Amino acid sequence: MTVKEITDILEELAPLSHAEDFDNVGLLVGNPKQEVSGVLVTLDTLENVVDEAIQKGHNLIVSFHPIIFKGLKKITGSTYVERVILKAVTNNIAIYSMHTALDNSKMGVNAKICEVLGIQNPKILIPKSGTIKKLITYVPLKKVESVKKALFDAGAGDVGNYSNCSFSTEGVGSFMPGEDSNPALGQKGSTHYENEAQIHVIYSFEREKAILNALLSNHPYEEVAYEITTLHNTNQDIGMGMIGALPESLDEQSFLLHVKDKMNASVIRHSEFLGKKVLNVAVLGGSGAFAISAAKKAGADVLITADIKYHEFYQAEKQLVIADIGHFETEQFTKDLLVDYLIKKIPNFAISLSESITNPIKYL
Repeated sequence: MTVKEITDILEELAPLSHAEDFDNVGLLVGNPKQEVSGVLVTLDTLENVVDEAIQKGHNLIVSFHPIIFKGLKKITGSTYVERVILKAVTNNIAIYSMHTALDNSKMGVNAKICEVLGIQNPKILIPKSGTIKKLITYVPLKKVESVKKALFDAGAGDVGNYSNCSFSTEGVGSFMPGEDSNPALGQKGSTHYENEAQIHVIYSFEREKAILNALLSNHPYEEVAYEITTLHNTNQDIGMGMIGALPESLDEQSFLLHVKDKMNASVIRHSEFLGKKVLNVAVLGGSGAFAISAAKKAGADVLITADIKYHEFYQAEKQLVIADIGHFETEQFTKDLLVDYLIKKIPNFAISLSESITNPIKYL
């Protein structure tokens, strides 16, 4: 398989279009047409990870964090980033990063945290805005079902656990074919009236190109009339963080000890205990101070995240407990998630979980 064939599979889990604007995701180093001898999955791409890939004979590294965040003006080996890039290029190793694309996936980083902690029925905590679009088009009655099927096959009409969702109204359309036209219906120079259906379907924004291709390829008219609007509806499938419930409530200390054990956390920094039972838990892997307000609004008893600053703990405001368990600790199981996913999608292929230590933080 080529690099692109494998990264296409990864993008089924976490489309790159779902990443945040500030991020740098996708293929950062390497040729997408290169044949892959093996895949090494890591949280961070450091020199020891590249060395591990070389030792194992793998030439594609799938990394959660991108090794390149900003543009490089030179690559001389003077920084750890430059040394990684040089070593990867010298040894013909490709590097692919997923980062916030996977953060925003309903089966990504935060879903894995929920699985490890036993949090049930998790839902997106902060839905990503502007991700749902609506297509309206006009189709002759005889072609309605075939056009709808093409749109559904391309990914339109998915609403939560339902698919093939649409709405249609019937009416009469009119048009006059011009001299240079090639009409499927009607005659040049004469106004034609056709019984049509107005079809409404919604879709996730990353599917737009495929859906428009399906529409234009399957619609009988030479000129296809359609409208696209962006909706403000909440998208339950794309967004940061998750919130769900424990199987049974626990007191605050018992719950944080449970988190410390399951997440292999050396220490947990937290806001004051409120003397309440913990049932509803919000999680956000990585730096999650921006989720405090959403967690409170959603009724979370505890927010599990990382990188909380001194004054940000005050934002708990006796409404919930904020627990900072460490950046690495919140994201560490992402590697297992990706390895399991790839093995399921491409069994009998060389896929390895990196054994290299990449956590830069040590505890005394």
